[in-house]
Amino acid sequence: MFNGIIYNVGTVKIIKNNPKSKLIAIKSDLRLKKNEIGSSINCNGVCLTLTNINKGLIYFYVSNETIKRSNFKYVKVGNKVNLEKSLTYGQKLSGHFTQGHVDTTAKVKSITFIDKSWSICLQIYNKSFLKYLVEKASISINGVSLTISKVSNKRIYLNIIPHTLKLTNLKNLKINDFVNVELDIFGKYIYKYSS
Repeated sequence: MFNGIIYNVGTVKIIKNNPKSKLIAIKSDLRLKKNEIGSSINCNGVCLTLTNINKGLIYFYVSNETIKRSNFKYVKVGNKVNLEKSLTYGQKLSGHFTQGHVDTTAKVKSITFIDKSWSICLQIYNKSFLKYLVEKASISINGVSLTISKVSNKRIYLNIIPHTLKLTNLKNLKINDFVNVELDIFGKYIYKYSS
């Protein structure tokens, strides 16, 4: 479980492509110890298992299912990745509860600058997720906890403040980039049980 508050961004240094998986190595200032191998780390909104720490790099196995559902299908050496360690009991909670179980991806359609903030328009192509999009609901984009400011057809609009841009890889987004999307877990469960 995570809360979508990002303080660390890493850089992809190694990608080993297998027929139905990837092994990626990330360079980061995130403090991890050898006894944390096997723990869950939120990488761009995806819950991945830390498999190794070696020479300042942290390693993750990316399964075929994760590749299909996330923007890891497009990952390249040099890409920046948002990183968050899993929550610990008694830790201060900000953002919203996220699991790192990415639902789908969305495409960046526009970026508008409002003073030092960004207004980003994203398009979600998978129609089955549109019913969960609600104005003022929480949403995780590349692992960052954000609030939906507007919903229009298959598009959502998000305002990203300068502080969030400074600490995350969202500042590197360009038109036509794909981002990972995790919808609000409570919204999904409420919809399921009220249907």
